[in-house]
Amino acid sequence: MRHRSMSDVRPRSRFFLRLLLPLLWLASGIAVARADFPTFVGGLWPEAQAAGVSRATFDAAFRGVTIDKKIVAQTKKQSEFVRPIWDYVGGAIGQARTVRGREAGGQWSDTIAAIESRYGVDRRAFIGIWGMETNFGSFFGGNSVIRALATLAYVRYRDDFFRKELIVALKILEEGHIEQAHMRGSWAGAMGHTQFMPSSFMKYAVDHNRDGRKDIWDSIPDALASTANYLKEHGWQPGLPWGMEVDLPAALELKEALGRKSFSAFAGLGIKRANGQSLPRRGEATLFLPAGSKGPAFLVTDNYKVIKTYNSSDAYALSVGLLGDVIYGGEAVQGNWPKKDKQLSSSQRLEVQRHLVRRGLYQGKVDGRFGEQSREAITRFQMQANMVPDGYPTPAVLERMKAGR
Repeated sequence: MRHRSMSDVRPRSRFFLRLLLPLLWLASGIAVARADFPTFVGGLWPEAQAAGVSRATFDAAFRGVTIDKKIVAQTKKQSEFVRPIWDYVGGAIGQARTVRGREAGGQWSDTIAAIESRYGVDRRAFIGIWGMETNFGSFFGGNSVIRALATLAYVRYRDDFFRKELIVALKILEEGHIEQAHMRGSWAGAMGHTQFMPSSFMKYAVDHNRDGRKDIWDSIPDALASTANYLKEHGWQPGLPWGMEVDLPAALELKEALGRKSFSAFAGLGIKRANGQSLPRRGEATLFLPAGSKGPAFLVTDNYKVIKTYNSSDAYALSVGLLGDVIYGGEAVQGNWPKKDKQLSSSQRLEVQRHLVRRGLYQGKVDGRFGEQSREAITRFQMQANMVPDGYPTPAVLERMKAGR
């Protein structure tokens, strides 16, 4: 009997074969991955041993561990990079979270004051992080930290970053800071009240309540003090706000407000705080238009950049600052977000970055995520094209790029 080619198969049968083949290939790939995973784990032992992890701890940590496909899928869904910023910020500073934050702030007021005094970090910052990371301790994440990190290390997400974090996590188990059964966290392996990565735990965790343990899981004082210590060690400047919402004069030429300037220089341009208060007398800031010239405007300082060392997303850092402010009596966003304006699709965002690369304006990753480097590149393009230089990617910016102007 001769073998039939695809052309011999009836159209309907060909249709089902086309559906079936990718599934078979996918299943085969998963099977290979599962087979290779033990080899990957075995290859970790020399690194773990060199880091001071015992064979007993290593074997116990990986007993029964397999790859987690759900975690691999999570690498494509980081909402702080893909959701419209107004949706992210609105969800971050919603009423329920704000109320919970005020209750937690009141309950732990003495501890919070002591931490603020000891580390010189504004309570709004570390309380904002606590709220953003676990909604004030209400959910740490249900993933095994070892399995999560092993999965991400195995697929080489972010190169070798998670492999290194996995080795550190094994070291944490070796030193007895927590039992493996309770070492649970986010899909990315972040742990405790303020979601420290293992390396951050080893570098910045502190024993604030002096019970002999650095416990970011069950001790709120230790978790908050560890976070304040992290911010301090990353350059937090006491007395300097993270930033503030401002109103821009209608007649302002936006290019005059670009770049790092003193608050007094911004005041000289007619820029005022949105809440009517005066701008700070000392310090410097940068104008930040997270949704372009049609949306709210902010002046952000070096302390805003310190928050971004915790999470590099502007949506996250802005939400941390605003949440902390609202909890302690500040105002929510006063300006209007341009929600009705057409937004770029994922493919269009990639296209913008490719145009910027071709023009020599951008050297970062072409990933569709717009951070500080992408915004600065867009601003340079807008200046060259005689457009409003707000650093915000819009369909109009993309069309101008396509037109070669």
